Amino acid sequence: MVLGSSTGGPEALSRVLRGLTEPLPVPMVVVQHMPPVFTKQLAARLDRLGPSTVVEATGEEVLRPGTVYIAPGDLHLELAKGPAGIRTRTTTDPPVNFCRPSVDVMFRSAVAVFGGDLLAVVLTGMGSDGRTGCEGLVRAGGSVIVQDEQSSVVWGMPGSVATAGLAHQILPLDEIASATARAVAAGRAA
Repeated sequence: MVLGSSTGGPEALSRVLRGLTEPLPVPMVVVQHMPPVFTKQLAARLDRLGPSTVVEATGEEVLRPGTVYIAPGDLHLELAKGPAGIRTRTTTDPPVNFCRPSVDVMFRSAVAVFGGDLLAVVLTGMGSDGRTGCEGLVRAGGSVIVQDEQSSVVWGMPGSVATAGLAHQILPLDEIASATARAVAAGRAA
């Protein structure tokens, strides 16, 4: 499963992770728009919340179920097939949507690896990063959950996905963890 967030995202992400009663049986790959150093601190803080293991992605690890991978600041995070399984890869390619890391970059790479067997969640954030990635994900047969306007600090990112007609569910923040767990349990997400 993949998740993107920006303004207000660290608190929203912590609430989603706290809302999970057990680690997901799939990996979760997260792009949170943040500068370097802060993403490592965010991963350490989220890791203490449990139940999932949370790490800052290095760009070389093989994805493991139950682990949350946070994109490092100022690097795009992509997924790629490797001999040992699906792994992360970081790049210094130019910003996309004025962002590096970019949600769209990560979502597109996830679709290339998993096809439609993928769940995307878009939380609060400014701009429209994630909309193009969600278009490809929906075209491939994947599912999209976005945070509703009322519970978002800024409804730019989730709003751009919702108004484009790409969201399968538009939910308050406090319902996203349980909806994610249900979607993964139903086999609608890698």
